Amino acid sequence: MIDKTLLINTIAPALRALLAGEGQAFPMIRFEETTHPDALHFDPQACESPDQAISALRRALESAVVAPKSVVVPQLGTFHLELPPATQGRAAGKIALVTGAAQGFGLEIARDLASQGACVAFADLNLTGAQEAAARINSEQGANRAIGLSINVTDAASVAAAFHQVVRTWGGFDLLVSNAGVLKAGSVKTLPEKDFDFVTTVNYKGYFLCVQAASPILAIQHQIRPDYRSDIIQINSKSGLVGSNRNGAYAGSKFGGIGLTQSFALELVEDGIKVNSICPGNFFDGPLWSDPQNGLFAQYLRTGKVPGATSIADVKRFYEAKVPMGRGCTTPDVMKAVYYLMEQQYETGQAVPVTGGQTMLS
Repeated sequence: MIDKTLLINTIAPALRALLAGEGQAFPMIRFEETTHPDALHFDPQACESPDQAISALRRALESAVVAPKSVVVPQLGTFHLELPPATQGRAAGKIALVTGAAQGFGLEIARDLASQGACVAFADLNLTGAQEAAARINSEQGANRAIGLSINVTDAASVAAAFHQVVRTWGGFDLLVSNAGVLKAGSVKTLPEKDFDFVTTVNYKGYFLCVQAASPILAIQHQIRPDYRSDIIQINSKSGLVGSNRNGAYAGSKFGGIGLTQSFALELVEDGIKVNSICPGNFFDGPLWSDPQNGLFAQYLRTGKVPGATSIADVKRFYEAKVPMGRGCTTPDVMKAVYYLMEQQYETGQAVPVTGGQTMLS
């Protein structure tokens, strides 16, 4: 018998794909640990692998007189078919999971996806912030458009639990935005080892763990519907394209992230999963840069990274002057790249710069 969590993570996305009408957005599948006598009964007891369970489920659906609205699995629960909300926009009909979504770029990316029609899981170590952000979306745009989840991207069990909760709520997802990231600036001569480990673990290992959890779920939907493709998009940085003085831990983790993106793209293309990175320029208005205590402007002022700077304003002007277009990157700049990558079916393994000309591909 297949493990309970794995069985839910197999049946729910399989039902999304199997019950989708031709040319229509995938439905949502809601799981609950109760049984309903008028639902289609499916018993995978004899199945020893997810592939066997999918084949048996397909046969059960094909033998049904009418397409079921619910499927009961004995000793497990019921999977309910629910139509996706009638939304419009560049992400209409999509289900997205965004990490680091309680603040900064992650929050704004998740909110923009919702405004463009997606159902969005706001996942963050700050559970209260993630839930509050999701509640605002549901209040503004209707119930069940968003959920807030706790996730520690450095812990495999936490990552698996968050993805499993998305599957239980909506049946699966179509887009992972791996955005969670941290930065500790400092010279290689003086940066504490614990700070290096912290940055590397969140930015590099965290991305790996999220893709490891996401890819089997996304692969099931493509296995059943070969015309279906999903997306994993890592929010990287211009520091993933060019070294950063006295910021080696961060730049190294981001360079490594692009290596992961290229490697994942080659492996997961057979599962219909496109994997790409976006490399934004400096998001000067977000907390990563502007927090008065721990933001980069404050860190760079303390570490003397900007010669002659005596205030945070001096540091900000110094970095704005480095951008040919004269300003920092904004969320709308990044979202244009996100939607491009989602819509472009012939793009995988890429690192797309959104830097105002500050960093260019060579």
